[in-house]
Formats: sequence, structure tokens, C-alpha cells
Amino acid sequence: QVHLVESGGGLVQAGGSLTLSCAASERSLSGYDMGWFRQAPGKEREFVAAIRWNSGNTNYADSVMGRFTVSRDNAAKNTVSLYMNSLKPEDTAVYYCALRWNGGIWTLNTPSGYADWGQGTQVNVTS
Repeated sequence: QVHLVESGGGLVQAGGSLTLSCAASERSLSGYDMGWFRQAPGKEREFVAAIRWNSGNTNYADSVMGRFTVSRDNAAKNTVSLYMNSLKPEDTAVYYCALRWNGGIWTLNTPSGYADWGQGTQVNVTS
């Protein structure tokens, strides 16, 4: 099991930006997909974004397309960031990073198969 730790959540006004980071206990994320999900109060958890470490390919939910950017830290080799821009009150949620071994099984836009999850970090966007 891989241990994941998110950081970077907080309180921000609408229109502002935040960057979340997720550090994995693995020395390298080669072969893995890292996903970001969020859960707002009273709602189900939803997919936000994902990145395939080896290729750098990314995928986003329609609700965040053009505002959020997921990226890998090539120097650290075990850290992924989610840059969130033009934040809206409806982006308020607990954000989770999650990891899955790709192994040629999953397409990047499939939000399934994530086996390891972080503890979550709260993002609050005020209007």
C-alpha cells in the first residue's frame, strides 16, 4: 500500500487560486496514474483530474477544465500538484489524491481502480 499525503488546502475568495500537492511514499510514480477527487458536503465524491506519470497525459472533469491544472514534479518523482485557478464557491470540498497502478488496464478518463487514497485536504471558496 502506498501512503499519500495532501497539502495546500485552505480558504480563498472566489476568483482566487490554490495549489494542492500530493506526496507519495513510493520513491517513483513511474507506471502509476494519480487522480484528484473531491467531495462536497452532502454530495458524492467526484472525479476532478488525473495524470499519467509516464506520459504526462492529463484528463479533467468538465467542471474544472481550463481552470485546474494537474502536473507532476519530475525532480521529486513522487509528487503531483493540482493548481486551481478562478476558484468558485462550488469548488468548496475536501480534495483527495488517489493512486492506481496503470499496467495498461485503465484509460485515463476512467475514474476507477484507484486503490490508495490520501486523507484529504479542505478547500473553502468564499463568495
